[in-house]
Amino acid sequence: MEGANLSAVTEFVFTGFPQLQDGGLLYFFPLLFIYTFVVVGNLLIFFAVRMDVRLHNPMYNFISTFSFLEVWYTTATIPKMLSNLVSEKKTISMTGCLLQMYFFHSLGNSEAILLITMAIDRYVAICNPLRYQMIMTPRLCAQLSAGSCIFGFLILLPEIVTISTLPFCGPNQIHQIFCDLVPVLRLACTNASVILVEDVIHAVAIIITILIIALSYIRIVSVILRIPSAEGRQKAFSTCGGHLTVFLIFFGSVSLMYLRFNATYPPALDTAIALMFTVLAPFFHPIIYSLRNKDMKNAIRKL
Repeated sequence: MEGANLSAVTEFVFTGFPQLQDGGLLYFFPLLFIYTFVVVGNLLIFFAVRMDVRLHNPMYNFISTFSFLEVWYTTATIPKMLSNLVSEKKTISMTGCLLQMYFFHSLGNSEAILLITMAIDRYVAICNPLRYQMIMTPRLCAQLSAGSCIFGFLILLPEIVTISTLPFCGPNQIHQIFCDLVPVLRLACTNASVILVEDVIHAVAIIITILIIALSYIRIVSVILRIPSAEGRQKAFSTCGGHLTVFLIFFGSVSLMYLRFNATYPPALDTAIALMFTVLAPFFHPIIYSLRNKDMKNAIRKL
């Protein structure tokens, strides 16, 4: 009987979605619009950078890589959300849940590492402009972009493999709108200390990343403020303003979600925070990188 109970859970049920009769369909079309906008917007940025030789520099190459990752970052969760909004059974298989967790967090890790790379790029460009082209060579930029993606996917693999070996004996209700690490771990028939270890590891990784980027920008701002001309200061700020805005949106929402430790939020607030970093943050990224950038807008018009 014990063995049967341990192997009973083969799928999970999401409880964060409204039922069709409760207006679930009303959320479907706005979410579909946002997903379409994110995919089309990021693909436009990606191809604009690749096809316009004037944008073949480190900053835009990192932006195009980030946009490419954003397409798959949203695709890891939003299509399943859309399906659940119009389905009576809001379920996901065990394998599907593990895959969703792996790709969503691996892509998120890759984006976070890439944001560190972009901060360092802006640091070198503004604080050491005479040596910028010697340091940020095309080969180094390609290695940094590829390394961000490879490291982002490899670092989470042991964690997902470990979770796949845990026994799940019920209940099988995930109080969230996608498969996330801690909500899934709470359903495992294992010691609660595993969840605490997960929280600490994620918190340390997030805090270190935020500190590296924040220190880079403190140094960048101090250098910019010493530029004698107002025009020079404005130009310098414009080259890093978009990245700084994306950093604040991305890590602001991630911090609300993962730097809570033992604090618990009401279900509605939990869902709102999850939507903030899975849906709303990616929605603003194409706007920030295209509408606020004259060169990018010109490149997109030529596609």
